[in-house]
Amino acid sequence: MKKVFKHLMSSGLTVSVLAMSFAGTAAAADTTTTAAPATTTSAPASKNLIVLIGDGMGPAEVTAARYYSKQFLHKDRLELDGGYYVGKATTYSQASPYTTESGAVTDSAAAGTAFSTGNKTYNNAISVSNGDVAKPFASVIEAAMKQGKVTGLVTTDAITGATPAVWASHVRQRSNQNAIASQFLDSGVSVFFGGGKVNFVTKEDNGKRTDKNIIPDFQAKGYQTAFDKAGLDAIPVTAGKALGLFADVEIPYVLDRTASNPSLPQMTQKALDILSQNKDGFVLLVEQGRIDHAGHANDFPANIQEMLELDATFKTLVDFAKKDGNTSVVVTADHETGGLSLGINNVYELNVDLFNKEKHSYEYLDGILKKAQNADDVRKIVADNIGFTDLTDDEVQLILKGDGSSYGRAGGYNAVISKRLAIGWTGHGHTGVDVGVWAYGPIASLVKGDVDNTDIAKSGAKVIGADLDAATKALQDKYLYPMFKVTRDNKTLFTAKSLAEALGAKVEWDEASKTVTLSKDAQKMVVDVTTGAVTVNGAASAIVGQVDNGKLYLAIEAFNQLTGKTMTWDSFNERIVQ
Repeated sequence: MKKVFKHLMSSGLTVSVLAMSFAGTAAAADTTTTAAPATTTSAPASKNLIVLIGDGMGPAEVTAARYYSKQFLHKDRLELDGGYYVGKATTYSQASPYTTESGAVTDSAAAGTAFSTGNKTYNNAISVSNGDVAKPFASVIEAAMKQGKVTGLVTTDAITGATPAVWASHVRQRSNQNAIASQFLDSGVSVFFGGGKVNFVTKEDNGKRTDKNIIPDFQAKGYQTAFDKAGLDAIPVTAGKALGLFADVEIPYVLDRTASNPSLPQMTQKALDILSQNKDGFVLLVEQGRIDHAGHANDFPANIQEMLELDATFKTLVDFAKKDGNTSVVVTADHETGGLSLGINNVYELNVDLFNKEKHSYEYLDGILKKAQNADDVRKIVADNIGFTDLTDDEVQLILKGDGSSYGRAGGYNAVISKRLAIGWTGHGHTGVDVGVWAYGPIASLVKGDVDNTDIAKSGAKVIGADLDAATKALQDKYLYPMFKVTRDNKTLFTAKSLAEALGAKVEWDEASKTVTLSKDAQKMVVDVTTGAVTVNGAASAIVGQVDNGKLYLAIEAFNQLTGKTMTWDSFNERIVQ
């Protein structure tokens, strides 16, 4: 588990720094702690809502898949092109409290929080607000369950990855995937299909890894489980609840799958079959997560195949919606990945005839390329995988040396292939371009034109009549997600000013006495920052304050005494339970 250390332990700081921290407003103030208004009093227009996300799917990725479809599938257009395009969405996030990122280029966690809850946040945040004391935002799925609807999450990524996670869990850092898996157990979501089995069989507590298999806990709650295509097929439509974990991490790329790996359309169809049994309707999130992974690696042929699978999944969803007659479908992306360009080096051409030559993705080749001893080995690997038998010496050396990124030789291979296909990449990260929006059903008119990614959630809630505000209030009444640090003696401490104010207390600094006073109702706590001594209502207390980097820290017991509450610190999920 990744612990959150806002400041390192230090002791040689002047109290004047502390005074400054209390004199002004925190730089990362929590300015968005309640969900944006999204409640509608009119009758819902749809009983069911389906959201399909192409992770990393920018405009160029869609165009490339269309070129492939025309050339090799003999189709003039994609399924997405059948009159469903309604506009585009902005994707920016907020400035990070952990890094210098401005938020102009989002990650999947912040973007997912936006299109699932209707709220902006910082990169890495899973459905929590920005600031020293974050508060949870409810997703459309969490709000829909309060209406009696059933819900599901389907992905080719790990089911604990950022895009599915934002719909049914809340953590400050997306890397805390074991906590996400644990929260899924109590989330109320009926169907989970994807990869990520590793996060269900191990976990960490206080930084120590312990083996714990929580799959039996899901089974005890009535979830039927599956771990391969045969297991998926065996789940009856009347199952009610299902947990399918089809890979330790991500489900293999389309190019690398075997008969035991279910496809995204297959997982989606099973989810539809199960969820549609509920008379009150459902909300389903489907993600093609590996468009993003192929974009990060700059593997263009693999990227196209993942795009085509998204397109096939869209057909599955729209066919259901048209037959059902009471379902809205919306499709978008969290961001573009890789900075894909169709055309390079001032040459007005694409080698589309080569787009279908690759047999396996870079991921499959990675271990094979690492074992290559010489140029002849590289030439044979490339010839076997994509049919190129005329590699230049420079191309061979690029593969042997690697592209200078963490992808190593696989990155060098992808760079060689991309150049031969006449396509380019700006790098291995995300970009800030707008992404497309497609829709079917009543939601189409609500997401038409130039929208923001938060409008996907607001419109989704509106079209099914879900109350995001009420669901968010219920969560915020129960949980807080503060910045924290762990001392050398394994004590968890919280910033006094930000947490006290989040709990409704008043905080004052007295320069003359070098004390901080925290007061709420009849309770008055005074901390001498030079000694750490604490008095409560004038009496000495066993509570001790600690100054670090100009900020005063206190343990949870101090805040309980101040507020009269019996709050507890949930270290596994890194949150305060009120």
